Amino acid sequence: MKSSELRQSFLSFFESKQHQVVSSSSLIPANDPTLLFTNAGMVQFKDVFLGEDLRPYSRATTSQRCVRAGGKHNDLENVGYTARHHTFFEMLGNFSFGDYFKQEAISYAWEFLTEVLKLPKEKLLVTVYADDDEAFDFWHQNIGLPKEKIIRIGDNKGGRYQSDNFWAMGDTGPCGPCSEVFYDHGEHIWGGPPGSPEEDGDRFIEIWNVVFMQFNRSVDGTMAPLPKPSVDTGMGLERIAAILQGVHSNYEIDLFQNLIAASAKAVGTEDLESQSLRVIADHIRSCSFMIVDGVIPSNEGRGYVLRRIVRRAVRHGNKLGQKGVFFHKLVDALDAEMGEAYPELRKLKDRVASILLKEEEQFAKTLDQGMKILEEAIGQLGDEKTIPGETVFKLYDTYGFPADLTNDVARENSLEIDEAGFEAAMDAQRARARSASNFSMDMSGSVKLESVTEFTGYDHLQGQCEIEAILVDGAYVDTLEAGQSAAIILKSTPFYGESGGQVGDQGWLRGAGAFKVSNTTKQAKAHLHQGELKEGSLSVGDLVTGEVDRTMRMATTLNHSATHLMHEALRRVLGEHVTQKGSLVNAERLRFDFSHFEGVTAVEIEQIEDMVNEQIRMNRSVDTDIMDIEAAKQKGAMALFGEKYDSEVRVLTMGADYSIELCGGTHVKRTGDIGMFKIVSEGGIAAGVRRIEALTGKAAIDYTRQTEAVLTSVASLVKGNKDNALDKVSALNEQARSLQKELDVLKGKMAALAGADLASQATDIAGGKLLVAQVEVNDPKELRDLLDQLKSKLESAVILLAAVNADKVSLIAGVTKELTKQVRAGDLIKMVAPLVDGKGGGRPDMAQAGGNNPAALPEALALVPAWVAEKVSG
Repeated sequence: MKSSELRQSFLSFFESKQHQVVSSSSLIPANDPTLLFTNAGMVQFKDVFLGEDLRPYSRATTSQRCVRAGGKHNDLENVGYTARHHTFFEMLGNFSFGDYFKQEAISYAWEFLTEVLKLPKEKLLVTVYADDDEAFDFWHQNIGLPKEKIIRIGDNKGGRYQSDNFWAMGDTGPCGPCSEVFYDHGEHIWGGPPGSPEEDGDRFIEIWNVVFMQFNRSVDGTMAPLPKPSVDTGMGLERIAAILQGVHSNYEIDLFQNLIAASAKAVGTEDLESQSLRVIADHIRSCSFMIVDGVIPSNEGRGYVLRRIVRRAVRHGNKLGQKGVFFHKLVDALDAEMGEAYPELRKLKDRVASILLKEEEQFAKTLDQGMKILEEAIGQLGDEKTIPGETVFKLYDTYGFPADLTNDVARENSLEIDEAGFEAAMDAQRARARSASNFSMDMSGSVKLESVTEFTGYDHLQGQCEIEAILVDGAYVDTLEAGQSAAIILKSTPFYGESGGQVGDQGWLRGAGAFKVSNTTKQAKAHLHQGELKEGSLSVGDLVTGEVDRTMRMATTLNHSATHLMHEALRRVLGEHVTQKGSLVNAERLRFDFSHFEGVTAVEIEQIEDMVNEQIRMNRSVDTDIMDIEAAKQKGAMALFGEKYDSEVRVLTMGADYSIELCGGTHVKRTGDIGMFKIVSEGGIAAGVRRIEALTGKAAIDYTRQTEAVLTSVASLVKGNKDNALDKVSALNEQARSLQKELDVLKGKMAALAGADLASQATDIAGGKLLVAQVEVNDPKELRDLLDQLKSKLESAVILLAAVNADKVSLIAGVTKELTKQVRAGDLIKMVAPLVDGKGGGRPDMAQAGGNNPAALPEALALVPAWVAEKVSG
């Protein structure tokens, strides 16, 4: 059975058991900030297990793409060295959300394995949690497994449940005892059953894990029962495919064999058994799907994990002799294997290849040099078996070598790296780079808020509200007095709470007292009105009139609606790879961060502006609908970055289906309300992430008027008008270039005269001349030109020139070729520069430096002749 057939067979089997087939979620968890990547099939259902997310189904089945290459679950360093470790894998799973439990889950697993896949029953054995008698009895009495094939594993230490047979997605969250199914590959392969001293062998391989979700573990280890006992199962597609295809290593299955063949062709090798080809074949999967889900190579977070994996793959290709770019070429082969199951890959494959190519090209610039340094360091170890942490850090910091890549090379040479020394160097760098951070005040403190605030502000900017709670310095109080700062929670409110990039509303709460709202935030399902009581007093239970700052809200609303129009325009002009990476919408302007690997051109900026302004001029309606999340997706609604959505969502449609997105923010009634849209800046803020800032409404008009005023002023300065200002400025620019050329010729003549005069001041040294002089030169280029002229005139010489400008010292040293064996310009500069409180360096024939102590220059220059004489005489 091919891998693709196995995937479909699993989903079809559980669909026949009334399970909803759910698409794989993104590798970036939308509902769990504690996870770097989606690492199991249940991640997208975490809130369902917790009872916080209601779905229209109680049974589900998925083929979930997973990555384990960062954070707690990290298999990166084992890839290529074992038969079953991967950075990317597919987890086949079936789930019950308070529907069936242990008996049905076990029965389904057994039926699929033995009746659909027809695995020999005698080849299977299972484990259960140590005190899970229910699971043990069902496996024995109902399934018919002999007791000796049911192994109890794990224990309950202090109520924390830490063992191999008690599964948890992370340190916190849903968890529970599990029952694992193992396949026996036979006595000819070394290894023992689970729980035995030889369990790490390859004879008995886990193929299915049935997790009985019963608890939610908090940060302090407390185990609270879940609202409804549920089931989470997982079966690695690659592992079960290996068994069905009669091979022992995952890398021998059809999917990997095709990728390995493509990798061999790309790097130019015929050794299909190469360990490096396995690494490359594995890494193209994880890298491609990370990019599909919006990750871009960078130096932090998920982007850094992606960069590490790409560079590891490139290094293994380099190891096989491929010195050029190759990795990006494998995207087509991956699409052939997985594009049908994951159409998002097929849709974005060209973009994936483009990003990988750029990352390859960037790393290629430093790979050879970094490898030479690493090889030299290894050669100098002698009998030592550990590469120093300082070397590992230098390779990382200077050449972009991740520590695990250096560790790979070390392992290939039977060496280790000094991880502690590397971490110490990293900590030192972090300490140097660490800057003070400003954090906004959390008016709620550590109080867990149970309140639910009804938001009425879509249609009303004023309304009567009842005070439900008052928080001062993170503690509940009953009454608030004038002069106190607080966070007030209302049962209902017209104030929008900061979320989705839109800032919170400001305004007033008026009743027995007047409370100025400086910001409105959301915590859990409560709106916190943060501010200060200006007069009177307010108490819990009081009725107040909420008055939203109308001017600020309306300006913010214009910018928010324009953000949606611009997002769609970006995707239409730049490509559908564009995804939102962050936004800020306030009354002054909109700021939008998005994924794009190159600068947006002036022509593209113009196209985006035209597209948005066309929608504004058409004055189309802006409609909102409340519908379930699946219906929203079918309608084509696009979710915004970083937002968490309930089972029922608010769908915003602008301009007759021009833009359809999920959004809980406030918006205009018609696109024409925006008035005008103007982009004022565009630039990069991180690798593969761009930022656009734009204005709308009156702010856009004011900006246009200011620009026009500047143009009028410029026209006046060049004695022209707005119509001919460009021609006038161009003419002046051409005149300035012509004058500059004349000036350069004059400077050259003056420098030649000065050079002739200086050359006559040179003194004799062994093998040539020595010239040490302070010169009147203002421009660094002139100083270099003067040095070149003197080297030409003196033919064989050591030259040091110094210039002082604005309390700064400029030094330049030059040594003609025949004298560089005796005197190096870089060494001369390093001797002189510290004497004038400076530093610098350079090549043997030319070096430069700067200094901050002109007063010390004469004494420093006076030391040069003796220093040079010692060098040439030695």
